[in-house]
Amino acid sequence: MAMRSFASTSTLLLRARPCTFTLLCRHHSSGPPPIFAPSGSTSAHTEIPYAEPNLASSAYLPPQPSAPPPEQLSPEATQSTPLDLTPEQRRLLEEIIRVDQAGELGANLIYQGQHAVFARGKDKKLADIVQHMWDGEKKHIAVFDKLITQHDVRPTALYPLWKVAGFALGAGTALLGKRAAMACTEAVETVIGEHYNSQVEALLRTFPTNHPSIPLLRQILQEFRDDELEHLDTAVENESQMTPHHALLSALIAAGCRGAIGVSERV
Repeated sequence: MAMRSFASTSTLLLRARPCTFTLLCRHHSSGPPPIFAPSGSTSAHTEIPYAEPNLASSAYLPPQPSAPPPEQLSPEATQSTPLDLTPEQRRLLEEIIRVDQAGELGANLIYQGQHAVFARGKDKKLADIVQHMWDGEKKHIAVFDKLITQHDVRPTALYPLWKVAGFALGAGTALLGKRAAMACTEAVETVIGEHYNSQVEALLRTFPTNHPSIPLLRQILQEFRDDELEHLDTAVENESQMTPHHALLSALIAAGCRGAIGVSERV
């Protein structure tokens, strides 16, 4: 049950660092399924969802026609990048945005692969669970598509590879059955949750800039981390840890994710 306790374990570890404990607390954000805009698509060829009120990601998503106007941010927050960064800060900013866009691309393709298998089966509830998690990842890739343009960051050169690898991992584990697919989700989302946490800490530690785009980016990383850990909980609730050879399968997938993160930060 080690992976299921990631959130609580993280909290216990962070108690030793009170300056970051409050910021890194986790908040569930489950709610109704997203509504998608009638036009436009992401770099993962998925729909773009409308903004959800009171979430940081809403700054980069189209507002719903009937929704009240969102909180107005400084144009700098969503339209420009800091010009006062040191070379080290600039390198870190580019690595964060590049690897996260690549990771959200991979996540979309994993869920697409799983859904392609389960949608053809008899378990409609399982297909709906995967669809719900996939819809959350569509928001993530839509936002990072905007961030990579705003901050003038080069996307990873391995985009085509991650598309193929993500779909193959999702479909392949789904063909092994529900529990294997959920074990895949558990392993991937554990690694991503840890990675988002480390990025939030790095921004706090490394970016003493007054540019409003940096606090907004940090809030988005926190929001997306909570989404990913919610998917982790969903996987465990759906018997991920009952799959045969769970520890081995999880370790292999987690190692692959960490390797992909390391490569995408630079390539």
